Amino acid sequence: MNDAELWRELGQQLRVDAIRPAAKAGSGHPTSGMSAADLMAVLLAKYLHYDFENPHDPHNDRLVFSKGHASTLLYAIFRAAGAISEDELLTYRQFDSIFEGHPTPRIPWVDVATGSLGQGLPYAVGMALAGKRLDRLPFRVWTLCGDSEIAEGSQWEALEHAAFYDLDNLVAILDVNRLGQRGETMHGWDLDSYANRARAFGCHTIEIDGHDVEAIDRAYAEAIGVAGQPVVIVAKTIKGKGDPEVEDKNGFHGKALDNSDEVIAALGGVRHLEVDVAKPDTGGVRHEFPAGTLELPRYELGTEVATRKAYGDALAALGKARGDIVALDGEVSNSTFADEFRDEIPERYFEMYIAEQQMVATAVGMQVLGWRPFASTFAAFLSRAYDFIRMSAISRANYCLCGSHAGVSMLRAVHGSTVLHPCDANQTAKLVERMADTDGIVYLRTLRPATPVVYEPDEAFEIGGSRTLRQGEDVAIVGAGITVHEALKAADTLAQEGIEARVIDLYSIKPLDAETLRSLTCPIVTVEDHWPEGGLGEAVLSALSDSDERPPVVRLAVHGMPHSGKPAELLAEAGIDADGIAAAARTLVRDQVSAS
Repeated sequence: MNDAELWRELGQQLRVDAIRPAAKAGSGHPTSGMSAADLMAVLLAKYLHYDFENPHDPHNDRLVFSKGHASTLLYAIFRAAGAISEDELLTYRQFDSIFEGHPTPRIPWVDVATGSLGQGLPYAVGMALAGKRLDRLPFRVWTLCGDSEIAEGSQWEALEHAAFYDLDNLVAILDVNRLGQRGETMHGWDLDSYANRARAFGCHTIEIDGHDVEAIDRAYAEAIGVAGQPVVIVAKTIKGKGDPEVEDKNGFHGKALDNSDEVIAALGGVRHLEVDVAKPDTGGVRHEFPAGTLELPRYELGTEVATRKAYGDALAALGKARGDIVALDGEVSNSTFADEFRDEIPERYFEMYIAEQQMVATAVGMQVLGWRPFASTFAAFLSRAYDFIRMSAISRANYCLCGSHAGVSMLRAVHGSTVLHPCDANQTAKLVERMADTDGIVYLRTLRPATPVVYEPDEAFEIGGSRTLRQGEDVAIVGAGITVHEALKAADTLAQEGIEARVIDLYSIKPLDAETLRSLTCPIVTVEDHWPEGGLGEAVLSALSDSDERPPVVRLAVHGMPHSGKPAELLAEAGIDADGIAAAARTLVRDQVSAS
């Protein structure tokens, strides 16, 4: 059997094996896998360099299914590579199977979860950028994309950044099968429309028949010979290829084939070809950056320093101490102070410009290869990238986010996330150090204004902790960030009236110090400088929800739509300044006395 015959046979095997698990499960997207089977057959048999016994080998090529719904095709590849058995393939979508409807890193050979379309290519850019600029190894990142997802702006953010960073180790394979979930895609089979746009973004483009294995071979050979540019292969394919009943017909997306046995027989039946996938060249050594001694910045008690400045100082110090730390920013580094890292360690700093989706995706891609990214921007802008953050939790990703200025309470809702909100510079520096060794998505909110330093430089802060800054048994005021300082002022005012207020700095909002909160028997005022939904107040109430008898809680937060004004004016309008806090505490104490 010559190469072309092998590729055709392997393509048919992959096609059949994309059908079988969906047929057994009664669900799946076999027609999406059938269109790309020939593209993957040639890749697996000749061009992919991957050691399936050592999936974490840094020399391996990476294969990302951006069209993650075509998961049965990916699992068919694993069987053809000898990584899984036929029985394992057919556990698809069973309760106790790792082979889910969309691939996740529960599977050893899957780096990222790609259930949400438009994300695989941006993640691949992060991996390719890490390979070229950090690992400095010659592996290649291959990405299978669907034509429907090309309507997502995230794809074009990805291609523009790939071209900007000269990622000639990235190959995007665009499976143009014309049909999406509800009908024809925006551009159908107009291959030029895809190729011309990719070319305009700075990519080398190749148009082919995606079922002509010899043309596929020539395209891959051309792709690996391109220098200085990412490659986009635009392949015309037929959705449901191999089944005349569904080929290029609408209405069969996301459905198992009704006549799967007949289709499999028509395709030549079940095959058992096993490909000896080429191993990567392990001669090169993964680059390592020098490490040193951590010397966190120290700030004098009583001085005023913005926590965003402390973040930049601490991140630069951490980067000099640890060679695995990487910084990314969304073109606001002179405000987030990530520019301090850039100036000290430019080779590990990456400018993502105003492209927050790609910034988060790059962080996710880089952490796949063992780097520890810190990505920063204005906190509100992270909402643009929320779906990437949500999906990266499914990817079991480990990276850090810093949002300055306004807070983003949505981060609390992300599975396994950590949410931190320091109130002073020394606390910020210590928490930045802790972030680097915390699993999951770790979010730190920093403040724009300079705030008083209230903690000594040598004080330790653990994730999940809190600090009691004032003792008192009449009322407890719980805040974080700027509201801690307002709470301290309120406590001073209340003390002059004979009311002793305890002030708790709940700097770790998730996980939070539930033990300290549950120990409170006095009334509680929570105060936060953003919407009440999803924030500190709700976190406190959740910690108290299973208490037999919980004290009364009043939540102060921003309820009206914010507008321009000086910080003091805005705090007062929202009722979260010292006067507002004191008034709420005063009322609670009076009500408590009346009730007793």
